[in-house]
This record gives sequence, C-alpha cells and structure tokens, in this order.
Amino acid sequence: MEKIITYDTLRSFAYSNDKLIKGEIRGIVLHFSGLSFKDMIDSDPSDAKEYAEKGIVYIVPYFNPWCWMNKSAVALIDEIIDVVCTHYAIVSPRIVSSGVSMGGLCALVYCAYAKNTPVSCVANCPVCDLPYHFTERPDLPRTLYSAFFEYDGTMEEALCSASPVHLAPRMPQISYTIFHCEHDLAVNIQKHSERFVEAMRPYGEVTLIRVPLRSHGDLSAEARVRYRETILSAFQ
Repeated sequence: MEKIITYDTLRSFAYSNDKLIKGEIRGIVLHFSGLSFKDMIDSDPSDAKEYAEKGIVYIVPYFNPWCWMNKSAVALIDEIIDVVCTHYAIVSPRIVSSGVSMGGLCALVYCAYAKNTPVSCVANCPVCDLPYHFTERPDLPRTLYSAFFEYDGTMEEALCSASPVHLAPRMPQISYTIFHCEHDLAVNIQKHSERFVEAMRPYGEVTLIRVPLRSHGDLSAEARVRYRETILSAFQ
C-alpha cells in the first residue's frame, strides 16, 4: 500500500509536540504505550512540554493496541518519523526509543528493525520473552495471535521475531536501560528483564534498575525522575 501520512495528517496517526518547539530540533523521543491503549491525546502532556523546552520532539504513535511491534507497527513508526524528518529537514535523527510493558517490548524490538536506529532505549517493565509471555496470563494469547497470525512459519517463530530475548544477537550496540518493578505480577522480572540482561551479555551492555515495592509499570517518584533523566542524557 502507498504511504498516506503527511505532515498535515500526522496528528491522526500520532501525538507530537513538535509545534511547541521554538528553535532547533535536537532529536526525537518515541513513547510506546502498553497493551490495549487506544486513546488519542488531545492535550499536551507535561512530559511533552518539558521535552519541547529542550528542543526534543516527543511522539506517541497510535499503533494497533495489540501490535507487539509486528511488521506493520515497525513500518508505521518508520513512516511517522520520515514525515517529521522531511518536514523539518532532519537528515540523521537522534532517536530515543521508550515505552512501558508491551510498549517496553516495542521500544526494544523497534531498535532491531528501525530504518533509523535509535541511539538509546529506555523501557519500563518491558516484556522481553514473548514466547513465555504467551503462557504468562490468560488474556494474552488472543492479542498475540491477532498481531502475528498472518506471518509465515509457526507461531513460535513469529513470537521469537518480536521477542527481545531471542533478538539479542541482532540488537544494535546502543545504550539500553531497563527499569523493572520488583513486585510486578503482570510481567515477571526474572522471566523478562533479567533474562534479557543475560541474553545481551555477549552482545552489549544493559543497565537494569530494580524498583522495589512497586507493581507493574508503577515507578516510584525517584525512579520516574531517573527514567526521564536517562532519556534526556542521550541528547547531552
């Protein structure tokens, strides 16, 4: 299918804070939402305003709420970034990929397939072993089958193609910082973030920041500050 997103229609496909930026654009932060998020953002979030003050475009793509960063989602994100870069004549965009839960997986997997490889990835309680996650909760198989049922090969092969643990050998050598809440009952820290760190050991360094006494995606105030500062450090 032909590409249909233009700068004039961009906000039908993603939230962007670019109109808040005064002066030179320093880079792009992608924020990928968790499973089932389907809202359109109609006002500027506080994070978006802060990034705009620093000359950073903040983009929240409106991808399929059950996408799991499948091939269609990768192509959509590439197209959105191309539209922004063309409009602002950005030749080599400096991109940070970020997200929470399914969005954390999306942030990691996008780094492996992106047209413009991000310079950094920061994820909150990410799903990292997708074949295991298929069995982790009863609400998940329907979402994963929805994302991958048109792929060639087996379901296992399709899941591995979007599983950070299994993608470790092809992950780019960039900065990865994983925040994971120790009381996460939805995405087990041992089965996901710890396994990703171990899988990446031969290929690159991953920083795992454990957040005690917090549940899934619920970073403490201190961890939220560190999360934002980690993203911003990529633009210094």
